[in-house]
Amino acid sequence: MLPRLFHIGNFGLPTYGLMAALGLIFGLMLIVKLGREQGLDPDKLWNLGIIAILSGIAGAKLLMILVDLGYYRDHPAEIFSLSTFQAGGVWSGGFVLALAMCIWYMRRNHLPVLRICDVFAPGLALGHAFGRVGCFAAGCCWGRETHVPWAVTFHNPLANEIVGTPLNVPLHPTQLYEMVVELANCLFLVWLLRRKKFEGEIMGTYMIIYGVARYFIEFFRGDPGRGDFMGFMSGTQAIALCLVIGGGLLWMRRAALAPVVPAKAAR
Repeated sequence: MLPRLFHIGNFGLPTYGLMAALGLIFGLMLIVKLGREQGLDPDKLWNLGIIAILSGIAGAKLLMILVDLGYYRDHPAEIFSLSTFQAGGVWSGGFVLALAMCIWYMRRNHLPVLRICDVFAPGLALGHAFGRVGCFAAGCCWGRETHVPWAVTFHNPLANEIVGTPLNVPLHPTQLYEMVVELANCLFLVWLLRRKKFEGEIMGTYMIIYGVARYFIEFFRGDPGRGDFMGFMSGTQAIALCLVIGGGLLWMRRAALAPVVPAKAAR
């Protein structure tokens, strides 16, 4: 597709990087907007967003290396290569580490953890949708070979050079499958947030919807590094099931809904 938007001398602007940046910006803007409606301090939400971004990037890269540890053990220089830097990583790894770091920050600053998680959920879905458009442009996270009418074929040799994308082969557009799921998820979660009945409902719903979708999308993925868990599912599918279980536990917990304090008063 279009791994780089343009190239000037030694500088090239990767499409994935641009889309990821746009996803972070628009995702945070949505989070702050929804947070105001829920009586949360916008400044603390911005701080929390920065922590989520940095830890999310680190977690995604770390899990990408762990699920393909044998390769990186034999080629340690690849950890710091351009292809590793430009790869999106394993999103679920980023989500888990970002969630852990954000909970630590919220506990440390005595913030309402579940309420903040609820306003973050739609922003996470929106940012992820932008990121998957970037994946499609870069050619990473490709699907298995297929001959369905909506199959896509990559021709750009740069995509093959950077992330190993198969060229001239019709593939499932798994990046777009996930983008559609996450956009729909975002819209649904925004609607649900304004009608929620208990704290943690929105984050729990996000985890269940995304976990189920990701589990089944994995069957159409064709790129290496899926990991293996107990011989019958990928490592990513195991994480997806954990997300579903975690979301279900939030629903079972049904924490009491605290009254909303106006944002100005909260500050």
